[in-house]
Amino acid sequence: MKQTFASLFLCLFAPSLFGQQPVVSGPVPQSATIIGVITDTDGSIIPDATLSADGSSPQDHQTATSTGDGSFVLEHLSPAVPYHVHVQAKGFLDWTSQTVTLTPGQQMDLAEVKLAVGIVETTVSAVSPEQLAVQQVKSAEKQRVLGIVPNFYVVYDQRYAPLSTKLKYQLALRASTDVASIAAAGLLAGINQASGGAPTYVQGAKGYGQRFGAAYAGGATTIFIGGAILPSLLHQDPRYFYQGTGTKKSRMLHAMAAPFEARSDKDGHWEFNYSSIGGDLISGALSEIYYPPHDRGPGLVFGGAAISTGGRIANALAQEFIFRKFTTHSSAPTD
Repeated sequence: MKQTFASLFLCLFAPSLFGQQPVVSGPVPQSATIIGVITDTDGSIIPDATLSADGSSPQDHQTATSTGDGSFVLEHLSPAVPYHVHVQAKGFLDWTSQTVTLTPGQQMDLAEVKLAVGIVETTVSAVSPEQLAVQQVKSAEKQRVLGIVPNFYVVYDQRYAPLSTKLKYQLALRASTDVASIAAAGLLAGINQASGGAPTYVQGAKGYGQRFGAAYAGGATTIFIGGAILPSLLHQDPRYFYQGTGTKKSRMLHAMAAPFEARSDKDGHWEFNYSSIGGDLISGALSEIYYPPHDRGPGLVFGGAAISTGGRIANALAQEFIFRKFTTHSSAPTD
């Protein structure tokens, strides 16, 4: 009996004790969809663009990505909510639609989504020609074939910067006083001493000293006259400019022309290399002072200049095709 009374009590008074439960009536509004295709201003499709539809509350937010054909679908959008569609793509300016309000179940085609190309921002470190020339000389003074033989007069940097008079003399002094240059003069003197080749001096320590002095003087005067004095007076660049690209034929012709062509300090154009040819001739003429009398004469001057020119061609060919691979601290790509 008590159980029956309790059941009756709950049936009569439970709604009052626990409150009325809400009653859902009517269908749930269908979500809406926005579709479209992303293109640039020329009509080319843009894949992988990022889209977002943003409403008035954080819950009203949907994202999508354009496919390979530029199309996209923004789904599960609430009707009667004002949305703005935002589009972003790498290399293009951002795009934002006007307010879009959808009806239940609507599929809106958002036409004319065309992105304009963005402004590419780059940071350029401005370097003056004078600063670039200083940098190139500092870099060149570290260049050595096999880490030993100086390779100071080769430019691997494709940017051209004319050398000032100060830099020309600095480079000539650095090359002529390098330990390897002095050692080379000593080695050449020893070879000539052993073979008895020209110029002919007496045997013994005295003769070796004379040969060493002549060899070093010849090299130093050639470097200073052909690499600093005449280039400064004639406004020519005494360096070899590594080509490194193009056909083997073009690179070979470039190297073979090195003794006869020099860049002008004024405009960078190629002109006849008066500095190199003149330096060899003047250096040969000065050798008349310290060579033995029987080894002097015009034949020595012009013959020595011809040998020097041939040596420059051989050196340029080696620079273009061989030495680059064995030169330390160079910046150009290898072949």
